Amino acid sequence: MAESVVLHSLVGNHPNTKALKSGQASSPLVKFDYFEVKVANTQFKAMVRELKYDFGELAIVTFLQAKHYRKPYILLPATIVGRNQHHTIFYNADKDVLGPRDLNGKRVGVRAYTQTTGTWVRGFLAQDYGLDLNTVTWITFEEPHVVEYRDPPNVRRAPEGKVLKQMLLDGEIDAAILGDVAEEGPIRHLIPNHEEAGRAWARAHGGIPINHLAVLKEQIVRSRPDVVREVYRVLKESRAAATLPTGADDPLRFGIAAIRQSLEQINAYAVEQKLIPSAFSADELFEDADRILGPTAA
Repeated sequence: MAESVVLHSLVGNHPNTKALKSGQASSPLVKFDYFEVKVANTQFKAMVRELKYDFGELAIVTFLQAKHYRKPYILLPATIVGRNQHHTIFYNADKDVLGPRDLNGKRVGVRAYTQTTGTWVRGFLAQDYGLDLNTVTWITFEEPHVVEYRDPPNVRRAPEGKVLKQMLLDGEIDAAILGDVAEEGPIRHLIPNHEEAGRAWARAHGGIPINHLAVLKEQIVRSRPDVVREVYRVLKESRAAATLPTGADDPLRFGIAAIRQSLEQINAYAVEQKLIPSAFSADELFEDADRILGPTAA
């Protein structure tokens, strides 16, 4: 019998990870030592700078940058977080009435320039609405997770103590990528038909955008392919235990074919936005997973 392993793990509390974290989806080969955290992204910096975790979820743009700078993590074709993104950007109706094209030359706030949600939003604003991203000044509040990366010249750090939503309310920025929040007071969705637009975008681009995927340390992947297979199995089992959409509306797709188009789209956006110098193909990113998982990763 193969020796069991304990993986120091970073996995947030999601419907699709509930069975995994509760032990309902378990393995005799792999034990998970979880760092308990409500929002996993607060630990992404520690993952790619300190190599703190053996296994976990990681934002895809952070992973692409980490791969460029040769951080020792390997990607699995297992989506942990995914969502449509058209609802995540807002403007202040008390200051002006804006649509996507009106952001040319404006100031737009986002938690970090390297944030995956921000990358998706900028991508479809440029691709589908004609926004010239180079004319926008991006106001950020956090540094990149990957220490080697430097933001482009049109990215500015907000003054110390400023808060993203309050800056929008005060008219210090023209729009803001706020995430999963509701309209409140003068804060309005930049894209009024965001639900319909999101569904149409997903059907035209291979599915709902991926945000976080599963990763394993390279050393484990190289030395213990049996562990890779078992981690992937329990992730799939945990996802299957949750009541979630399937087919075209599935935000949590597994398998290389199901993720390929979305992954290659975020690569293209990342290059256009100067987040990485050149794109990685899905075949390149999943080379190890394909070799180890075989037909189960197809």
